[in-house]
Amino acid sequence: MKKMKGSSEKLLTDVELELMNILWSIGEGSVADVLEHLSTGRDLAYTSVSTILRILEQKGVLKARKEGRGHIYIPVLKKTDYEAKAVKHVVEKVFEGTPVALVRQLLNSVQLDKGEIEELKKLLSKSEDKK
Repeated sequence: MKKMKGSSEKLLTDVELELMNILWSIGEGSVADVLEHLSTGRDLAYTSVSTILRILEQKGVLKARKEGRGHIYIPVLKKTDYEAKAVKHVVEKVFEGTPVALVRQLLNSVQLDKGEIEELKKLLSKSEDKK
């Protein structure tokens, strides 16, 4: 997994993650593009979004290319890589390094439908087959 420059152990802040989720979903975009995709009722100023995107660029999570008077921001960090990093962090810090405790809590906390349970069974079976 590609490490975030200058912050190998830190996770993104909530607002950084919110903006990254937008960029991951649209592929790349300007500040205006990101603002356009913010949740209804989410009130962030253009300058705030611009500042956060520049911070993410400094962290090595995004790269920017100049386009006209502005910039287009492109994710460098893949969403799947960040998800893996975040889950590993939660397992280590919250569940004391015990992945089963995370899964147990997930199953106790979230109502899964039959399709999701079947998918989990297939994933566990596939994981078992790798060993």
